[in-house]
Amino acid sequence: MPNRTAQHSNKLQLRRATFDDAGVLLEWRNNPSTREASHNTDLISEDEHVQWLKRILANENRKLYVAEIDGVPVGTVRVDSEALGYELSWTVSPAMRSSGIGKAMVSQLAKGIPESIRAEIKTGNIASIRIAEEAGMAFEREEKGVLHYRRDAVAQPGSQPDAAR
Repeated sequence: MPNRTAQHSNKLQLRRATFDDAGVLLEWRNNPSTREASHNTDLISEDEHVQWLKRILANENRKLYVAEIDGVPVGTVRVDSEALGYELSWTVSPAMRSSGIGKAMVSQLAKGIPESIRAEIKTGNIASIRIAEEAGMAFEREEKGVLHYRRDAVAQPGSQPDAAR
């Protein structure tokens, strides 16, 4: 069986999100499967989403990326700066799930971050568990239905990661 992650990583581009991405990001966020896997399972209104996106784009400690293949958005990864590293969270376009895109986009971003990274994944979200593991994170603990994954720093801390700039 061919390695789908490797196939996608050759074509995958990560770019910083812009306000023009609001529509597709809201569509992905309100997808029933996405909502089920999210900490907040509520349906998000367009107004709420617009305000959230404005805050994200203005926040120096958060970077939102859109993954594209041939200019077509296929997923998103958010990087939140924390005192001891970065928290990653992601969503794969519903049309691209089970294709290896999630593994490719999160791994690509994680490779550019030498500091520690972590992710919180709801229990039972097998796809995100596999994505975290592919990005080098290992299970740390379970707390109230949330699995905590972490990868320790891979280089000397202190420099800002290329991917999070």
